[in-house]
Amino acid sequence: MRKRNKPSSYEVGYKKPPVHSRFPKGKSGNSRGRPKGSANYLTLLRRVLGQKVAVTEDRKRRRITKIEAAMTQLLNKAALGDTRAFNATLKVVTLLGLKPEREKGGLTFIIEG
Repeated sequence: MRKRNKPSSYEVGYKKPPVHSRFPKGKSGNSRGRPKGSANYLTLLRRVLGQKVAVTEDRKRRRITKIEAAMTQLLNKAALGDTRAFNATLKVVTLLGLKPEREKGGLTFIIEG
């Protein structure tokens, strides 16, 4: 035997789900959710860029971060005349919001903020 629905004043429609299919009070729609401690892409990128690598400069070994090593290589290539590296350097400077400032000795960059 089938149960008959009683007529009610509640109208089912757009943004009005049937009462029986709604989430119960106090219960989340995503009960498991994102696990605690899981990292997003930005966190992972920061972690990887902060890792240390060993480099040799002037016959001396030292440990620097990966971002420092990458920026050093990029600027060295740009200084040697690599136009792609120079354009990439300009993009980094622009993204960081650095502005050139003339000094007696040469060109330096300042951070506005």
